Parts: sequence; C-alpha cells; structure tokens
Amino acid sequence: MPSIHFPEFPADIPTHPLLVIDYPLLVEGNEAEIDKLWGAATKLGFWYLKNHGVDDLAEGMFQMARETMLLPMEEKLRFEQGDGGNSFGYKAAGANAVDATGQPDTVEFINVAKDDALAWPQQARRAYPSTVYAHMEETVTPFVKKSVEVNDTILQIFNDRLGLPPDALKKRHLVDEYSGSETRVIKNPPSPQAPLKVAIGAHTDFGSLSFLHNRLGGLQVLIPGSEDWQYIKPLPGHAICNVGDALALFSGGILRSNLHRVVPPPGSQAQFERWSLVYFTRPGNSVQLRALVEDSSIVADAVARTPDRDFETGCTSLEWFTRRIKNQRMKNRTGPETWMNSRGTEHRAEAA
Repeated sequence: MPSIHFPEFPADIPTHPLLVIDYPLLVEGNEAEIDKLWGAATKLGFWYLKNHGVDDLAEGMFQMARETMLLPMEEKLRFEQGDGGNSFGYKAAGANAVDATGQPDTVEFINVAKDDALAWPQQARRAYPSTVYAHMEETVTPFVKKSVEVNDTILQIFNDRLGLPPDALKKRHLVDEYSGSETRVIKNPPSPQAPLKVAIGAHTDFGSLSFLHNRLGGLQVLIPGSEDWQYIKPLPGHAICNVGDALALFSGGILRSNLHRVVPPPGSQAQFERWSLVYFTRPGNSVQLRALVEDSSIVADAVARTPDRDFETGCTSLEWFTRRIKNQRMKNRTGPETWMNSRGTEHRAEAA
C-alpha cells in the first residue's frame, strides 16, 4: 500500500495506556519483561509489543488486501464466507450485526486460514481471490509463520506461569491440526463529520491470542470496573496484543479476555479509510474449552476462588468458534437472542 501521511491521534482524546513489551526480551527469557507481560495479560488482557519483526510483512499484507478490496463486488462475493459459521474468505460490509438491535457492521475484510497459508501451494480449507494467491508465497505465508512464532512464544510463557505441564498449551495449538486460526485484513470507510457508528461491536475474541497491526485510532477497550470505553492509541512499530476466550477458559479466568470494539477514528483521522491487520491464534478444532484444573493447582485454585463463574463450556474449539461466527451473521438473525448467542466469556448486555 502506498505510504500515506496520517494526522496524529488527537491530543485531546483520552486514551488508556498499555504496557509496552519488548519481544526479544521475551525470547531471551528476561524475567522482568515476562513479569510485565504477565501483569498486562492478567489485569487488562491488552499490551503493546515492539521489536516483533513483522512490520515489513504487515505492509505487504495491507497491499494484498487493498488489491482484493478493489476487485468487483461480484468477484469478491464468489469467496464470501457464508452463513454456516465459517470465517475464512471475504466478508462484505453489513453482513454482521454489531449489537442486539441488529445494527449492521460497516467493515469488509478478507480472512486467510492458517491452514491454507501453511499448506500453500496446496489448498487446505477453501479457495481465495487471485489477489491473495499473488501474495501468498512472499507475504501471506511468511506473515502467518512469523505470527505463529510470536504467539507461540507468548503461549509458552503463559504455560509456565500457570504451572501447566511442559507444552500443555502448545499441544492445544498444534500447527498441523486444523483450527480457526487465521489472518484478517479489515477495511472501514472514512466517516468524516458523521455520528459515532460502531464498526465492529463489543466482543471478546474467540480464540487464544490476537496480534494486531493498525495505523489509525478506533480500537476501544472497556476498562474493568468502568462503564466508559477508552481508545487505545496506535503507536508506530508497536503491535497491539490481547488475550482471547480460550486462554481465559484454560486458565480459570487468570488470563483476562476483555471486551473491546472498533469505532471510527477520532478527530481528523476520521477522513481516512481505516485499515487493520490481525492474526488470531485459536486452539485446534478438537480441543475442549474448559479450565485445566487437573493439570495445574494454580488454575484449580483460581476456579475454586470464583465459584460464580462457569469454566466448563461443554464444547470444542470448533463448536465455540462456529456458534459465535454463525450468530453474528445478519441472515441468521431472528432477534436479540441471536446476538446474545454470538457472545463470549466477558459479555455484558449493556456493552454496545
């Protein structure tokens, strides 16, 4: 994507500070940096990650998505993800609801399955537009591989801090098992002088870890104990990472899957298209989503301290993922209950 000069995030807009984690220090096993990451993951569930080595690949991913979005709608819809609970492929703006009233979303995006990126040049899960394949070897597959490496490093740290057996989390995120893991590039149209309109509704992420790259504001988090949404300011060269539902469940609530949403960028940033790129790490399709109480006394103690919370979902990662995807779709909507059936571990009805 050609370089564009974006206006600065408005200085008069309140933001919520995030801890900055240095990825090479995590790789080295630096205890102070690991302590900082653990604090971020257990209190808010969000943090910045710097020196992750993905910036150049992220630029290529944005270019791939830009070419994809310029395709005729008829061509893009040939690769639509559909209404059956599948997330891979293209999603048109307005295909999903953002709240219980059925307000449609404003974003379009292209999702590429981890399984397809790593199987290239073979097809694992589905076909994609020619613009995706044109960038697969040099950009999409390397981006997915690097994202898997980053998130696996973080998973191993969490594994050890939770007192789990060696590789307990890794075994639930095997790279060669089909899963909902995917990369997504999202486009939201400019919204100058328009009232605040939610682009992506309040949600917790489906899976384990999210690895986000964006240039403009718009991401907001609901701070624990507060009723107010606060912006997360994008920082050049810093990814925004967060914990998802699966890790919250595995850890008995020790790791926090926090509510967040996407709204138009604030101030003069609103006149620009908002592009964002994320890699979602999700457990293998067969993995049961439940607290790992038999594997860790730390997790067992956490569950015992919160008897009001239920960490037994009774479903696999695939079932959890399919339910949430399917019930977001406008064509599947029957009423407010459809939206509620798409929610995750931390949903609050008043959080729009």
